[in-house]
Order: sequence, then structure tokens, then C-alpha cells
Amino acid sequence: MIDSNTPAVARRTPRAEVRRRLREAAAQEFAERGYSESRLEDIAARAGFTKGAVYSNFESKQELFGSVLADRADTELSAVMEHLHGVDDIKGAVAGAARLVASEITGDIERGQLGLEFASRARHDEQVRAVLAPLRRSQRQAAAEAIAAVAERLGGGTAVDPEMAGLIVHCLSNGLSMEHAVDPERVDAAAVEAAISATLTALIAPERPGENR
Repeated sequence: MIDSNTPAVARRTPRAEVRRRLREAAAQEFAERGYSESRLEDIAARAGFTKGAVYSNFESKQELFGSVLADRADTELSAVMEHLHGVDDIKGAVAGAARLVASEITGDIERGQLGLEFASRARHDEQVRAVLAPLRRSQRQAAAEAIAAVAERLGGGTAVDPEMAGLIVHCLSNGLSMEHAVDPERVDAAAVEAAISATLTALIAPERPGENR
């Protein structure tokens, strides 16, 4: 029989929840202080943990930063893919995808600022580059696979090789994110959406390669 006066054993926070809270705290800390000035102990405290929790989940500050960027990119891709499953024509797919990506870019200015800072550091910091390069490759590949899958399912093709299409869309998205962060009045949501829509329309052909238009 359990003594009612015996203290309850504290439940351990699930690892996935710890990582989520650390990423959220890191995103806020990085946005407020910048990458260089952000400290792991402050991030941990903001998330409600000790510094040890950071090192139990991320090998370094660079890896934590990369995880923040990857999480935001994954959220955007998931939203786009969910939309694409519900459309049955290329025009609708392009319009919806452009609208969703534009919304993410203009609604999350921090991502552009953080991405620009991390990319700049990668030129001179091999540890940052070791984290960022694989992340960028996986994002380009995900974009390529999404474009190819949509074109195939909806009866079209791609104007260029899917990997090249993924590179173009990936670079366009990053560039627009940075341009919006710098000049939000001119590069607003409508401009971003129009640029993405025009690019996707050009990349995803209405017929399969070799068919008459």
C-alpha cells in the first residue's frame, strides 16, 4: 500500500517536448540578441531547463541554431504539401503553394534575418557550415521531390530537371525572405506571392515533356 504522505515521483519531460521548448526559446533568444550574443544558459533558462538539457539534446550552439531553421522550414513544407494533396489541377496547386509560402515568408521576418546571419557566418566558420550545408541540401531535395511529385500527379512535367527546379525555388524563397526583411514595403506579401507563382508556373509545365502544347 502506498503511503499518501509519500511524495509523488516527478515525471520526466518527454525528450520531444524538451527539444521543442529549447527550439522555441532559442528562436526568441537568437531573434532578440543575434547568434553571436546569444548564450546557451540563457536559452536553457528561458525554456525552463538547465544548460545541461541543451547539451543532452544538441551537440552545439550551431546545431541548435540549425534545428531552429530546419523546424521552421519543415513547418512551411508540411503546410504546402497538405494543400497540394487537396488540389487536382496545376493552376490551383501553384496558386495555393505560392500563397502559403508568401504567408510564411512575410509572417516570419525572423527567419529571414536568422537565415541571413547564419549563412554569412558559414563563410568563415566551418562548424556553422557543417551544420548549414546538409540542412540546405535536404531542403533543396525536399523542394525537388515536391515539385516532381506534383507535376507527375497532376499530369504535367518540369521545364528543367527536378533537382534544378528545387534549387531555383529554394534560392528564390530564401532571397525573397531576405528582401522582405530589408524592404517590406516594396517586397510585400503580394509581390512575394507573385514572384513564387510566376516561377512555379514556368517550372511546372502543363503537359508532360514531349507532348504537344
